[in-house]
Amino acid sequence: MTPAEALCVAVEDEDGEDEDGRKQGRIRSDPTAAVAVVGAGGKKTTLYTLAEQLERAVVTASVRIPIFDSSVSRVAVTESPLEALRSAEPADFPLGLVPEQEGESRYLGYDTAAVDRLIEAHDGPVLIKADGARMREFKAPNDREPQLPSATDVVVPIASAHVVGERLTDEVVHRPERVAAVAGDAGLALEVGDVIEPAHVAAVLASEEGGLKDVPDGAAVVPLVNKVDDADDEAVARDIAREFYEQVAGLEGDGEEIDADTGVTVDLDSSGRRATVPYVVLARMADGVVVDRV
Repeated sequence: MTPAEALCVAVEDEDGEDEDGRKQGRIRSDPTAAVAVVGAGGKKTTLYTLAEQLERAVVTASVRIPIFDSSVSRVAVTESPLEALRSAEPADFPLGLVPEQEGESRYLGYDTAAVDRLIEAHDGPVLIKADGARMREFKAPNDREPQLPSATDVVVPIASAHVVGERLTDEVVHRPERVAAVAGDAGLALEVGDVIEPAHVAAVLASEEGGLKDVPDGAAVVPLVNKVDDADDEAVARDIAREFYEQVAGLEGDGEEIDADTGVTVDLDSSGRRATVPYVVLARMADGVVVDRV
């Protein structure tokens, strides 16, 4: 399975309900999905990997994004992204669309309404960087993040397996105080300077103030544990996945109870917003490799 096959999915409504009476959706592959990446430990690499594997991909952002590399065939710096999209030739894809360059190292992002219009207008995939992490391995969002367009089909919260065993400091974690707070809300003791454990990573990925924050109603959420470089990393990633399922859905084990066709339905808040988690992906995005999905 390629990263594009693992991450580009859609949730179709169906008449069935889960054991708690929540309406379920059937999961299918969707190579035209609008995919937003959040978190830390491989957002840019994930965007570029998907862009290279998908047809007619647009790469854009709702926050600042580093200057595009050669994975993007053409970059249009424009306040009129729909016009740039309409005039694009086949050879222009993957097409980078941004409103303005800021300095030598990055672009600004569009507001979420502009990205929504872009998603609606494009017949192919739209890949969106929706928060920042300052090149760290792990993070929790602040009150202004993420910037998720309402038309997003898939949200991919990312964390690096390499953060486990490190200390919770700003050298490896973006906003360590927020990570500690989110973990604390999940009932886990964690202070700045403590050693990060798989349960701490899972707590952030599974939290309405972490990986599930502001996810659009009805979207899919595919947590991605990245940088699974060897057997030790894989063991750590599986521990994170197991803890994630326990925290987000009260499941024990590494996802073996989950129906592969419907995934897990997650309540996002008390208003009735819901998302579907089809599985957790373990990957090495720098090599374009999915190690497993669990």
